[in-house]
Amino acid sequence: MATIGQSNLSGNTHEFQPSNRAKVPLRLGTVVIVCPNPACREYCIDATLHLTKWKGGSTFETVEPAILTWQLRPQSLAKVLPEFVPSAIRNDYEEACLIASLSPKASATLSRRCLQGMIRDFWRISEKTLFQEIDSLKDVIGDDLYNSIDGVRRLGNIGANMKADINVLVDVDEGEAQHLYQLIELLIDEWYVHRDERQKRLSTITALGNAKSDLKMQGSATDPAQGNRQ
Repeated sequence: MATIGQSNLSGNTHEFQPSNRAKVPLRLGTVVIVCPNPACREYCIDATLHLTKWKGGSTFETVEPAILTWQLRPQSLAKVLPEFVPSAIRNDYEEACLIASLSPKASATLSRRCLQGMIRDFWRISEKTLFQEIDSLKDVIGDDLYNSIDGVRRLGNIGANMKADINVLVDVDEGEAQHLYQLIELLIDEWYVHRDERQKRLSTITALGNAKSDLKMQGSATDPAQGNRQ
C-alpha cells in the first residue's frame, strides 16, 4: 500500500471567460497523479470542465457537477488480462472498456461478442444465439454465477438483443455498457484465472510427490540394508 502525497499529486486550472463560444465562464481542471510505489511509478491524468459562477470581485467559483470529464491516462479502466486468456477475448474486452463512454452501443456489441467467445472457448458450447448459449450454461455452472450472468442479460435492451445476431448494435446507455464489461471481468476471473491457479497448484503437488518418490528410490539404491531385505 502506498499513500498519495503532495509530491505525487499536481493540479491546475484554466479559466475561460464568457467571451468564449459557449458565452459562459468555464474552468478546465487537470490533475496528474504519480503512483508512489517504487515498483509502479505509473501516472494518471484526468481533466474536468466546469461551469463557473461569479462570486464577487474578480472571483469565480466552480459549479458542480462537471460538464465533461476526460480520463486521459490510462485511457480506460480495463484491467490487464493474463496472456492465457485468448487474444481475441482480451482485445474485444479492452476495446469495449476504451469506448464505453464514447459509444456505449459499440462497447456493448464488443462485450456481447467477448462473452460469446468465452462461452464457446471455455465451455465448448455453441448455439444459434448468445441467449441460447447462456441458457445452456445453467446446468454446468453454479446458480450464483448463472444468476449474475442472467441478471445482466435482463438489463433493458441488452437481454432483447442477445437473441439477435451478435454483431447487431445494441441501443444501451453507458451504465449498461459498463455492467457488460464488468461481467466479462468477473467471468474471466471465475473461469480462466481460477483454472490456471488450480493447474498450478496441482502441478506443484505432483512435483512434490514425484520429488519424494525419487528421494525414496535413491535411498533404497544406496542403503545396503534395504537391498538385503529385498
